[in-house]
Amino acid sequence: MTPEEKSLLERTYKLAEDNNAILRSIRRSNRLSATLRILYWTVIILSGFAAYYFVQPYLTIAMDLYNKTQNSIQMVQNQINSVGNTVNSVKSLIK
Repeated sequence: MTPEEKSLLERTYKLAEDNNAILRSIRRSNRLSATLRILYWTVIILSGFAAYYFVQPYLTIAMDLYNKTQNSIQMVQNQINSVGNTVNSVKSLIK
């Protein structure tokens, strides 16, 4: 092997080692990034479920209150219709 070939081989070896170190660093960064991304979405999803778990009793109370209010409004409308029918029947008797 000539000195020129030996020098070329050593430079190639050095470049291969540098490339290997760079590629390992990139791979490590990608793994860390993927792990943190999974952790990030897990925290977001679990906090959503936890928020629903803690807010759910209040939502149930609010829905019950809404339904009771709706029933009360329905009863008042029925009573108004009943009074209107009574007034109409009294008017027809007066004529």
